[in-house]
Amino acid sequence: MPLQNRVLPTQEIVADPGRGLLMGNRGCLHGPDRRLGTTRWRSKAWISCVLDFRGRRRDPMPPGRWTALFFLDEAVALAAGHRPCHYCRRRDFLLYAGAWAPADVPRPLAAEMDAVLHSQRVDVRTRRQRTTIQPLSELPDGAMVRFDGAPALVLDGRILPWSWDGYAAPATPRGLHEIETLTPPANLAVLQGGYTPLLHPSARAQLRAP
Repeated sequence: MPLQNRVLPTQEIVADPGRGLLMGNRGCLHGPDRRLGTTRWRSKAWISCVLDFRGRRRDPMPPGRWTALFFLDEAVALAAGHRPCHYCRRRDFLLYAGAWAPADVPRPLAAEMDAVLHSQRVDVRTRRQRTTIQPLSELPDGAMVRFDGAPALVLDGRILPWSWDGYAAPATPRGLHEIETLTPPANLAVLQGGYTPLLHPSARAQLRAP
């Protein structure tokens, strides 16, 4: 029975056998029985980490410490409101922080970015994901949207439906000019600023398929 620690682009945390390319955490979300309660974060620092760091083996749910969360890829992590870890993904964190602000502005601190992200990713009243409506033609590669009621990836101007098995063949958004966007505005700006997220191999494979 898989643990409830797989994150959807909609921020929901579910039990699924899929593991993905990245892990991360938002603090300790589980109890002694290794089940999640109602809390979906303990900290504003929502991070995404590598699966393997210096060969360390880690309990995904150590008592009272942290809950390991898993993402199909970084597009999902960014959509859910996470950022790269400054410890195990130092290079990616610096690239992310560099894309956050213009070149003539000092690189922001992690806590500063976390505060902005938290204000954009969660509705304080409902504690649910905030989304925005964006022009489809202006969305950067790596953005996640809701298309036909389900999460999908924007890549090379096309929309690829998401699942834990990977991305499906591109869909055709006929007559669609604006779309509900799951990725928070700050992470959209980072993608537009040149940050390249780690994508599941199925994304590019679908674009190459005849």
